[in-house]
Amino acid sequence: MKTYLLTSVALGALLFAGSAGAEDLKIGVLATLEGTYTVLGEDAMRGVEVALKEMPTVGGKTVKTVVASTDTTPESAVRAARKLVDQDGVTVIVGPLSGSEGIALRDFAKQNPNVTVVNGLSGAQEATMVDPAANFYRFNMDGAQWGAGLGKYVFETKGWKNVASVAEDYSFGYTNFMGFALGFCQAGGQISERQWVPLGTKDFSSIIAALPDDVDAIYVGLGGADAVNFLNQYQQAGGSAHLIGGTIMVDGTVLNAKGDAKKALIGTPSGGPQADDSTDPNWTKFVKAYQDAFPADKRFPSPSLFATGYYNSTIATLKALDQVKGDISGDQAAFRDALAKMELDAPNGHFKLDANRQAIGTNFISEVTEGPDGNLMNKLVMTVPDVNQTLGLSEESFKKIGLPSRDAPECKTSY
Repeated sequence: MKTYLLTSVALGALLFAGSAGAEDLKIGVLATLEGTYTVLGEDAMRGVEVALKEMPTVGGKTVKTVVASTDTTPESAVRAARKLVDQDGVTVIVGPLSGSEGIALRDFAKQNPNVTVVNGLSGAQEATMVDPAANFYRFNMDGAQWGAGLGKYVFETKGWKNVASVAEDYSFGYTNFMGFALGFCQAGGQISERQWVPLGTKDFSSIIAALPDDVDAIYVGLGGADAVNFLNQYQQAGGSAHLIGGTIMVDGTVLNAKGDAKKALIGTPSGGPQADDSTDPNWTKFVKAYQDAFPADKRFPSPSLFATGYYNSTIATLKALDQVKGDISGDQAAFRDALAKMELDAPNGHFKLDANRQAIGTNFISEVTEGPDGNLMNKLVMTVPDVNQTLGLSEESFKKIGLPSRDAPECKTSY
């Protein structure tokens, strides 16, 4: 497993662990810098850099990072985390990015009680809802929370009553679709067909050919290179259906991809953790800090949700470390207590953690539009405040639905 340094901006605080001084504080960072989601991981690391520019020291100690690369697979995440702990000696890790990686890091945290893991942006529901680890904290909402409000909006405002779906066949794909499907079905919508594709799919021709013609819209839950490949091939096949975006389908990493296929997303509604045109002062401040930190040709016009999520996770970690004056010796009890009690006024809203150390926050329903500069962006149409992990249902009712999967949730008007 290779160890990566952040190189897009010269930051004196970002060095290999081996050069850390006695008064330095060292943390590990996991990001997906290989494979289908590489571009997502790269922007995540920009978010880390912005956070470290804002808080380069905690408790009088300079923060230094060791960055380890993953490729979306649980195995790569565990290998990278183990290297950070066993070889680099870190006891605080920020990451990972992808859904199944997060479940693996929850289990890693259980097996390594002396290590504190602050999730980067992975969004699989299971990472915090099922047998959570006491030393695993998540300051981002999960994928189902990111779908909260989208299904009802699509049914009631767009008037789309019958949809088909194509999404990535892994934990986050299931979780993100669940958030949309619950609201859509409760409103009275029907899901006629669900198709699942492996991460890294390059040829979507058979999937596109099998999509039904008699639906009002198609939910597309793909990200990174998968999303771009699908859009190119869908347009080449003459596809013209309304699209509903999974959260990472309409993220800036896709909206700013090369080529014109992305224009098929104009008008696409989606749900997620941020809106590009937010006027919240915390958001506009963060956007400026992001833009100022990197040359225009080395970043996106506006932070992707991966930059925002990793910024939030890093800032939360740094603030908690500052509260304990950088002391992470022993069992880290004071540091972990600071994390658990933290309420974060982030660029994309206010977050607090529940009893499972899972974020509760605001979800943003938006539609893709062309901005004044000609770039595509997510325009806010409504917000859904205080979204918890059971999406407003009782814990008992939510558990009866079952963990998100290819078949769960069933499409019903009540749960």
